[in-house]
Amino acid sequence: MGAGHAHKLYKHGHSPVHALPAHCKLAAVFCFVLLVVATPREAVWAFGAYAVLLAAVAAVSRVPPRHLLTRMAIEVPFVAFAVLLPFVAEGERITVWGLSLSEPGLWGAWNVLAKGTLGVAASVLLASTTGLNDLLLGLARLRMPALLCQIATFMVRYADVISEEMRRMRTARLSRGFEARGPRHWGVLAKSAGALFIRSYERGERVHLAMLSRGYAGSMPPALGAGPAARAEWARSAALPVTALAICLLGWVL
Repeated sequence: MGAGHAHKLYKHGHSPVHALPAHCKLAAVFCFVLLVVATPREAVWAFGAYAVLLAAVAAVSRVPPRHLLTRMAIEVPFVAFAVLLPFVAEGERITVWGLSLSEPGLWGAWNVLAKGTLGVAASVLLASTTGLNDLLLGLARLRMPALLCQIATFMVRYADVISEEMRRMRTARLSRGFEARGPRHWGVLAKSAGALFIRSYERGERVHLAMLSRGYAGSMPPALGAGPAARAEWARSAALPVTALAICLLGWVL
């Protein structure tokens, strides 16, 4: 578990975007998302400009479009919510293709879809060009509380361990002919969940004792990695939020 931990969102590469320090990219994406949210929803052209901006970053990073699009499926529940807004929202009604829709609801749906899609796309692009360990180190460099960094690190490193334990328990149930087919099997699944919790808790105790035996005293040792980012790296990372700032200001003025 001490080795690097890869995740499914990451796409290995050697592009200029991959080479940027993680904390620079985190700060850039955070500022970009804030500017997208601050843009008035009536400035429709601005959201198109944001999309072109992200497409340019994706092209520079050489991440395949299919990789990005398939991982943006997490947005589907928000899309479903946005589609319902024009039907359930109050306010002035207009007729579109024979349907009576709420005008404020249409603007609300557009607001959720445009800003949510851009935010998800920026986050997926960040995760596709930055390793998970690098993201955690980047958060630490941005002065995220040390305790939260440790919790996130342990969660990431041992999530796969717990998933593997679940897989073994499922295999054991299947080898005994069990297959959940209805509410009458929920009791067995509940007992399996309880057993998984106990096993995870016991494993956590063993890991904690092992850490104590190696000198752990409540804080992790300093991370080994690259030093502070150079000014040129900050400048390249700032290209995204600075351009987005110009678009946001124009969106309010025009």
